[in-house]
Amino acid sequence: MKRALGMLLAAAMVLPLAAHGTPTQKTDFRARTPEQEVIYFVLPDRFDNGDPGNDRGGLTGDRLVTGYDPAAKGFYHGGDLKGLTRRLDYIQGLGITAIWFAPVFKNKPVQGPKGDESAGYHGYWITDFTTIDPHFGTETEFKAFVDAAHARGIKVYMDIIVNHTADVIQYREAGDYSYRSKADYPFSRRGGVNGAAINPGFAGDHVRGPANWARLTDPSFAYTPFVPKGEENVKKPAWLNNPIYYHNRGNSNWVGESALYGDFVGLDDVATEHPRVVSGMIEIYGSWIDRFGIDGFRIDTARHVNPEFWQAFEPAMMARAKARGIPNFHIFAEVATGEIDPGFLARWSHTAHLSAPIDMAFAAAMQQAVSGKIGTDRVARMFEDDPLYRGGAKAALRLPTFLGNHDFGRFSMFVKQANPGISQDELLNRVMLGHAMMLTLRGVPTIYSGDEQGFVSDGNDQLAREDMFASKVAVYNDNDLIGTDATTAQDNFDTRHPLYRLIADLSAVRRSTPALTSGIQTIRAFSDKPGLLAISRFDPKTGREVVLVFNTSGAPITNRIAVDPASLAFTPLAGQCALTADAPGSLSITLPAFGFAVCAAK
Repeated sequence: MKRALGMLLAAAMVLPLAAHGTPTQKTDFRARTPEQEVIYFVLPDRFDNGDPGNDRGGLTGDRLVTGYDPAAKGFYHGGDLKGLTRRLDYIQGLGITAIWFAPVFKNKPVQGPKGDESAGYHGYWITDFTTIDPHFGTETEFKAFVDAAHARGIKVYMDIIVNHTADVIQYREAGDYSYRSKADYPFSRRGGVNGAAINPGFAGDHVRGPANWARLTDPSFAYTPFVPKGEENVKKPAWLNNPIYYHNRGNSNWVGESALYGDFVGLDDVATEHPRVVSGMIEIYGSWIDRFGIDGFRIDTARHVNPEFWQAFEPAMMARAKARGIPNFHIFAEVATGEIDPGFLARWSHTAHLSAPIDMAFAAAMQQAVSGKIGTDRVARMFEDDPLYRGGAKAALRLPTFLGNHDFGRFSMFVKQANPGISQDELLNRVMLGHAMMLTLRGVPTIYSGDEQGFVSDGNDQLAREDMFASKVAVYNDNDLIGTDATTAQDNFDTRHPLYRLIADLSAVRRSTPALTSGIQTIRAFSDKPGLLAISRFDPKTGREVVLVFNTSGAPITNRIAVDPASLAFTPLAGQCALTADAPGSLSITLPAFGFAVCAAK
């Protein structure tokens, strides 16, 4: 009954919708520019288990050796590349044109203090940057996945890390390894300003060039780093095993200098100022483009790396891709913030020359606006800051937008927490509205796997990383999903789920409507309370106007909004639209609670 009612409400809200479309085929998929994509993010370990034989990564022992424990949220569950490959039809049916997956490089299987260990199932504890983690499969299986995706016209984006490696380097000093600053522990002294002189002639890490860096030979300026016995050669390429290529200043406190130089919760923080690191990372990731013909990179923890590194790295990757015959290589970067603060993101686009910071301001705005906690004026104000980005409002078209993710938590969770006691039907309708906004407003919509199946996380990080295949994790399986009677204790690949259908339909509308991929936005109406948001987008070639209207309130609304005087007749692409303007330049819109419509001028 829960599913039936939810589907009825959803259908009433969005009809009529365009027919399903098929993503662009192999013959022209590389001609698509980044703003034309619809991205699907997956954690391979949590998606589908295509080969139980690799669940333990070829290791023997208990979970503290193999990392495998499908009943524990912080360990490997068995998902792999074969599982991802066999579900490509499901992903393509959702209208996805690009798959971004968490890192699949070889990880340290388990790390953490005794009694608080967890596994590298997420992929962010890399030891070997040159190959696939055996928990996920082989390089042959990776190639098979890339080839199979490309055969469907789906691009493949790898998640990459340069900021840190797995926690291998240790310090000989006892203590909590709090951050030690450059002022108190300069490069020129061992163990503080009163220590013995070391590294004579080193002019500081702000001075570029190999001659200066050749004078930095002793890494014990703050702590005394060492590599434990048995792990001297665990990292690949081999140069990564030398502590001289790391900051070795202790754990970041996320403020000021430590945000760039501190260890990320104990992970070995790479000295990305070092010329050898710059050239080495360019070679590492360039080789993945050369070998497999991938289509883009998502950059992890980009704000914790010095901007000069990115100024060298991104152009090198674009050139490498172009030489491989990949003209529209898409690079987007995590510049983490939980605030509606486009200025912070835009600053990194200027200082680091990052072409597309992931739009975390959009996520924060959607979480609050769709939850009814702010007016739609805050959303409009965020879009008004698009010219701040390097390249202006046109550059903002390439910012990946999202609603929730594997780090912060799922969108449905934010909406539910903001509205205690909310009914399942209202939660579904609000979540559908959020997806409609993301799929039609500017930016590159990014779906977090499981959202299309109504997953509702209990929190962030491990609590937001539920299995798509049948889970054995109790704290996942006791969750009430939305739009369905299913739980995470069973496979969740239901192509009839109302959220799956909504995303598939609006993805088709988006792909067939140039204004929704490449059209600059004009804000038409907003409210200082939950309610109307109206935005026009224009086809960059024909000038055809497409009007987007959303209602973030729990009451129906009727309003007139301004439109282009040449837009006199309209066709509904989603929802209900007035077919004719009231007068040149004026259009009436009527929306149900949490409703939306996409109206294209004829």
